[in-house]
Amino acid sequence: MADLEEFKRKIVANVSKVIVGKESIIEKMLACMLSNGHLLLNDVPGVGKTMLARSLAVSTGLEFNRIQCTPDLLPSDITGLNILDTRRNEFVFKKGPVFTDILLADEINRATPRTQSALLQSMAERQVTVDGITHHLSKHFFVIATQNPVEFEGTFPLPEAQLDRFSICLSVGYLSREDEMKMLRKLEKEHPIDSLEAVCDQSELERAKEAIKRVYIDDSVIDYIIRLVSRTREHEDIALGSSPRGAIALMKISRALAALRGRDYVLPDDVKTIVIDTLAHRIILRPEARLMRKTKQEILEYILQTEEAPIKSEA
Repeated sequence: MADLEEFKRKIVANVSKVIVGKESIIEKMLACMLSNGHLLLNDVPGVGKTMLARSLAVSTGLEFNRIQCTPDLLPSDITGLNILDTRRNEFVFKKGPVFTDILLADEINRATPRTQSALLQSMAERQVTVDGITHHLSKHFFVIATQNPVEFEGTFPLPEAQLDRFSICLSVGYLSREDEMKMLRKLEKEHPIDSLEAVCDQSELERAKEAIKRVYIDDSVIDYIIRLVSRTREHEDIALGSSPRGAIALMKISRALAALRGRDYVLPDDVKTIVIDTLAHRIILRPEARLMRKTKQEILEYILQTEEAPIKSEA
């Protein structure tokens, strides 16, 4: 696991050349990718969501495509379509931007529900079906979607079924004054993304994914995950709790975090680190709770504080 910790260190250091002061966000993003999940970035414009996605793609040497979601975007603009080749007098499949390693769906909530649903099969099964023919996607296929939480005019909120497809939901947040100073200094002459280079290859990425599968997770930690998820289904302020897919994501990303931190076993702290990011976007508050200005994060924090964690979880 020391090799995996070094792998994380060089990826985080490289991405940090572009995205300053967000090491924990980069770590969680990397853990999500290595556990074969998908990521939703929910934050205001201009905090570096697009640059974060591009920097990760460059650092890992993966192919990157970006979709700017708008109301007139069609499903075929994402998946591709069959077009007539007049020379051969037959239809030929023209691949869409979904055929890549890392796909950035920018402002995904500006696309119509029909177009949003075009991503569902690709995110769940890593394949798309066009005109009855199934096409397989990259084994590293990773969706990073962004949305603006403060601008709702002309948007289509993501349905619960699609939100549940995202393993975690992160908020990049604003920089501290010191970090913003560093960022402005870096941008004085050229953008750091222009000179960024890959620090690993696909074979190293595959070895990292395989190493995560060997991380031990004790029954007591699995039970802890189940108890946390069950509490979201029983809490008086929550109308809809987390799905079983939320528990699966919590287990997988906890294992990835443990490996990236140099351990071959999961600690309860690994679970605690990622609970809010994994479960908050999966739950729905009751109207009374919203009227009382309660937030999902506050409720999950309370669940974490009141649910007893296992004392010993090492192999």
